Amino acid sequence: MTEPALRRPRVRRSLLALGATVATTAAVLLAPGAAARPAAAPTVLAPPDVPVANVKAHLAQLQSIATANSGNRAHGRPGYKASVDYVKSKLDAAGFTTVLQSYTYNGATGWNVIADWPGGDTAHTVMVGAHLDSVSAGPGINDDGSGSAGILEAALAVSRAGLQPTKHLRFGWWGTEEAGMVGSSKYVNGLSAADRSKIEAYLNFDMIGSPNPGYFVYDDDAKLDQLFRTYFSGLGVATEPETEGDGRSDHAPFKNAGIPVGGLFSGADYIKTSAQASKWGGTSGQAFDRCYHASCDTSANIDDTVLDRMSDAIAYALWTLGTEAPPPPGTVYENTADLQIPDAGAAVESPVTVSGRTGNAPAALQVGVDIKHTWRGDLVIDLVAPDGSTYRLKNSSGNDSADNVLTTYTVNASSETANGVWKLRVQDTAAQDTGYLDSWKLTF
Repeated sequence: MTEPALRRPRVRRSLLALGATVATTAAVLLAPGAAARPAAAPTVLAPPDVPVANVKAHLAQLQSIATANSGNRAHGRPGYKASVDYVKSKLDAAGFTTVLQSYTYNGATGWNVIADWPGGDTAHTVMVGAHLDSVSAGPGINDDGSGSAGILEAALAVSRAGLQPTKHLRFGWWGTEEAGMVGSSKYVNGLSAADRSKIEAYLNFDMIGSPNPGYFVYDDDAKLDQLFRTYFSGLGVATEPETEGDGRSDHAPFKNAGIPVGGLFSGADYIKTSAQASKWGGTSGQAFDRCYHASCDTSANIDDTVLDRMSDAIAYALWTLGTEAPPPPGTVYENTADLQIPDAGAAVESPVTVSGRTGNAPAALQVGVDIKHTWRGDLVIDLVAPDGSTYRLKNSSGNDSADNVLTTYTVNASSETANGVWKLRVQDTAAQDTGYLDSWKLTF
C-alpha cells in the first residue's frame, strides 16, 4: 500500500444490519446519492473453501524470491520480475490467458500481469486485483504479497472447479503501486471508454493478512460493500468501513474512471483502538501491521485466520458476482440527492452510474426529471452520456412561465454504451428565479 499523502478524518456512515445467510446476494444497483431498485436476487453457486495452506505456500515462494534478491521485490529490481514470472507460470498452467503489460517508470521496466479466465460475457467483466511489488526496504509479504497470493489461489480455485461464469472473470497483479499506483493507472488509462464500461466491478485486495488484524470493507459502492458485509456477517465477524487506505491503493484509478470498486483490507500503520481489539482480538495501542514498509514484513508477519477468511471472501465474491444474471429490462437507475441550481449561474451535473448492462443503451431511453423551480423557462437541461456526448432535453424559453419540471423525456441513445456514468446537466440561464434538482432517473 502506498504511503498516505495526508491523513484525513472521514465520517463513517452507519453499518447496515445484514442477515447471516450468504447463499444469495441481491444485485443492488446504486448511484452516488441514489436510491436504486434492485433486480431479482440470482441463485449463487456455492463458492469453494480456499485452503489457507495454499495461500501461504505462495507467500513462502515470494519470501524465497525476495531472500534471493537483496531482500525485496521492488520495482526495477530482479525480485519483482521473478515474482511476475512465478505468478504467470501458475496461471498459464491453470488454463488462464495471461498477458504481461510492460511500461517504464524511473528508467526501469515494470510489468502488470493480466489473466483472463476463458468464457463469460466480456460485456460484463468482474475484475479483482492486488499489487505485486514491495518497497525496497523489505520483502513485502503482507504488503502486498498477501493480496497477491489470495487472488492467485482464488484464480486457481476457479480453474480447479472448472467454473463456467455468466460474467467474464479477469485478474490483475499490479506493478509499482508503492510509487503511486503506476501499474494500475497504466492499465486503466490504456483502456478505451468502451472497454472501461465493460468492467462492472473492480475488487482490490491490498494487505489481507495483517498480524494485528482488522476487518475493513471498502465502502465506495453500495452493492460491493454489502457483498462483503454479507459474507462476514455469516461468519459472525464485525466489519468497519475502510478509511486508512482510502485512495492509497490500486482501486483509485478504477474509481476515478467511474468503475464501481470494492475490496478488503486488514490494516496498515494506523493504531488499533481498544474498541477494535474488543471486537476483533489482538492488541490495542499497536499498529495493525508494525512491520508496514519495513524489513520485518516477512512470511512471519502474517495472521493465518484473517488471511484464511479474506481469501475465502475473494472466492465468495467471484462466485457471487460471476454467476449472477444481468439486470432485467425496465431496471431503474436513480439519483435522489438534491442539487441546487444557481440562479443565472454555471451548469450543475448530477451523476447516475449504470452497470451490468449488455451492449448499448436503448433507442427509447426514458429520462425522468423532477426539478423544483419558480420559472421553468429559465432552464436548459441536457443528458450527458458516459463518453461525454450530450442530448438536449429542454431549451430555455421566455414563454415557458410554469413552475417546476416534472416529466419524462425519451432519448435515442442507441449509439451509446449503456454502462458508465451518465449525468443530468441543468443550467439556469436568467436571473431572479431559483430552484433545485429533486431527483432524476434512467429506465433501461
